[in-house]
Amino acid sequence: MMVDSTFAQVGKNLSEAMRILGDGQREPEAGPEKWRFSRASIPGPLHGDGQDVATVLHLVHNLIHDEEEEEDKPSQQMQNVGEQGHIALLGHSLAAYISVLDRERLRKLTTRILSDTTLWLCRLFSYENGSAYFHEDDRDGLVKVSRLVINARYEEYASEGYAVLSSKQPVIYQSASGRPGLGQHLCSQLGLPLSSLCTVPCNTIFGSQHQMDVALLDKLIKEDIEAGKLPLLLIANAGTPGAGHTDKLARLKDLCDQYSMWLHVEGVNLATLALSQVSSAIMTATRSDSMTLTPGQWLGLPAVTAVTLYRHEDPAMSLAAGLTSSQPVARLRALPLWLSLQYLGHNGIVQKIRHATALSQQLLQKLKAMASIKTSGVVSPIPPISGASLRDVLGSLMLSFVEDEVSSPVVLFKFSQGMSAASSGGSVEGYCAEEKEVLDAFNRWLGEQLVQLVPTSGVDVVELEDEGTCVRFSPLLTAAVLGTQQENIEHLAGKLSELLPVMCTTMCLRQDFREETHRHSPSLTFIEELSWPGLGAVRYEPQAEGMDESRRKQELENINTELLKKLQELDTDIIFSTGPEFGTEEHCIFVGMVTEDVDVSELVDTVAALGRDIEESGRLLENMTEVVRKGILEAELQLQKANEEKLMEEGMLRQLPLVGSVLNWFSPFESSIKGRTFNLAAGSLDSTEGTYSTKAQAGRPSQQETPISSSKKHPGQRLFRRSGAGSDSFSETSSIGQAEEATREGSITPSSCIHPPPSPPAPEEDSHTARDVVAEEIQESSVQVHTQVEEEETSEERQPEGQEVEQSGR
Repeated sequence: MMVDSTFAQVGKNLSEAMRILGDGQREPEAGPEKWRFSRASIPGPLHGDGQDVATVLHLVHNLIHDEEEEEDKPSQQMQNVGEQGHIALLGHSLAAYISVLDRERLRKLTTRILSDTTLWLCRLFSYENGSAYFHEDDRDGLVKVSRLVINARYEEYASEGYAVLSSKQPVIYQSASGRPGLGQHLCSQLGLPLSSLCTVPCNTIFGSQHQMDVALLDKLIKEDIEAGKLPLLLIANAGTPGAGHTDKLARLKDLCDQYSMWLHVEGVNLATLALSQVSSAIMTATRSDSMTLTPGQWLGLPAVTAVTLYRHEDPAMSLAAGLTSSQPVARLRALPLWLSLQYLGHNGIVQKIRHATALSQQLLQKLKAMASIKTSGVVSPIPPISGASLRDVLGSLMLSFVEDEVSSPVVLFKFSQGMSAASSGGSVEGYCAEEKEVLDAFNRWLGEQLVQLVPTSGVDVVELEDEGTCVRFSPLLTAAVLGTQQENIEHLAGKLSELLPVMCTTMCLRQDFREETHRHSPSLTFIEELSWPGLGAVRYEPQAEGMDESRRKQELENINTELLKKLQELDTDIIFSTGPEFGTEEHCIFVGMVTEDVDVSELVDTVAALGRDIEESGRLLENMTEVVRKGILEAELQLQKANEEKLMEEGMLRQLPLVGSVLNWFSPFESSIKGRTFNLAAGSLDSTEGTYSTKAQAGRPSQQETPISSSKKHPGQRLFRRSGAGSDSFSETSSIGQAEEATREGSITPSSCIHPPPSPPAPEEDSHTARDVVAEEIQESSVQVHTQVEEEETSEERQPEGQEVEQSGR
């Protein structure tokens, strides 16, 4: 009863912890102010009296979601921890409890758990007579297996140690498409020099370009043997990390038997061994000497160890290599997996793997029907050659080479302008370096958009040496974690169909944008930024002469900054930004994706016109101080001249303090000084007689407003759209703007959306140039200067007679 009550308490505590950690709502008293201050107080002091479990769990919950609230971003898609996940987590709690049992009971229990789990996995993945090693780091199994092989091939290794390796240096072979850094980690853990690691290139002519070149491997092994080295181990892939392709395991196994080498296999495609129908290439993995499985990723089990299945008859060597342990506590690592396998059952495990492979086939069928999408593993059309029989032979050969990629649960696709889905899959040799870089940028943007629009799909972006940038869908690694279903794949295909027309249009119009920009040279400069996924980049160049380099650079920055701000304020679907965050070009305006109804000529004309207006208005504002100063000096000269004329008219007697007052009392003298008004827009000094006579200020006629484009816009029609274009193109891509509405605020990255959130329609305001706005500001400024000069002259005109004398004596 004591054990039962303890188990019940463990389960209860785990359920309470998962409820608190999984709850998205905070406690009512935990306001934003409180948590803002708590973030700044790390690390904090340890409480003297301690805290209860609920408080500690709430603290963990707050730390998990702290960054999301601070940056005001939506939470990312987290692992779908269902009841099966709770079973795996319960295993860790039970392992901690079981570890305190008495030694004999602990030994019996751990032996049963280890033997059961090993038997189930060997039967599930058709690996007969195998042993299992459970490890947290998925690379640790390969390290232990390598130590086992060293102990087996070097008989004196146990007594002599690394000195025995100097007689024959061991060599470990790995594929160039293998996991990055795996070989270096292996040599580091084994204490071997990097010269013991041999990276075998992949195929270059026939077959997949992600498969190890078997003929070249054979040649390398022979060369190492002739050099007095010992071929020790070969690491093969059943699903490469990038493309998910499988090596020719049958030929590699024969090669390993020929040279007495150990064959180790790893990869995501090993999960398909649990299915009833398995490809011949994957089935060969069951003949390998060892293979590493990651059932936690395949089945969506959190914190479950990886497993390395291996075959070896000497338990002493396995113990020396660390594959087995005499410590019962070490065997408890298999407990979470033991519980999870029993909860799912054989049928449940097979169903999860079958569901993932079905999702990949569903997406693959959708992609094949899309133009401009190229998938990996599609047979290349064979060019016509003389002799039908030879052509048939080559066709059969190519089919045999790619059959493994077609059956792979990893789907790799990319956008390829002007190439159908039936065209060559894999290489980008037909593209020049510039075209390849542009396609990589577009595919990177495509992957980022799909991740934001359909986060439950689990797609990601990968960089491959031959294919370039591609979008990868590997449901065996993501479907169980994210809960991906068939409707999510339908949604993914739908969003992809919406993005493709926009990408095709933008790719086609890039050259037009370049030519239109060159047409406005030298005021506009086209910026060659191949890594920008959009229409292109442009910079407005100021045309002022006689300016030093520092001042010119400052004016260049000011004009382009103001120009970008004005372009972003326009009522248009096009995104204007400062470009990539770590771009090499400065003070540029980057134009994003566009739809097919965009008028590129009007777009570039508008950019040039706005830039020219900003430059002219800036130049006018710079000269305004000089203009005002000269105008005031001229007004002072005219006032001084008027004062002198006034003295001559009034005579000397009126200038004496007492006599002048008496004369002015008996015989007032009417002043003849005229006011002056300075018109800033015209740069002229005029008389105020008309103002005083009509009691109203006469202004010069303002310029007529000039529209941005001569084309007439319909009510509600956005800028840069060709006449007759409706709102269909906007509706096709409106979801893109919804996906990145948040990223539009602040600095905009290359993954910015096509359509920003629509602003209130103002067709009349948008049809005017910036020159009219500047003219209005100048007119208002002229009114203010006019008033100041007029008030100054009027105040002098109305001064008392006594003060006029003092002014004339100055």
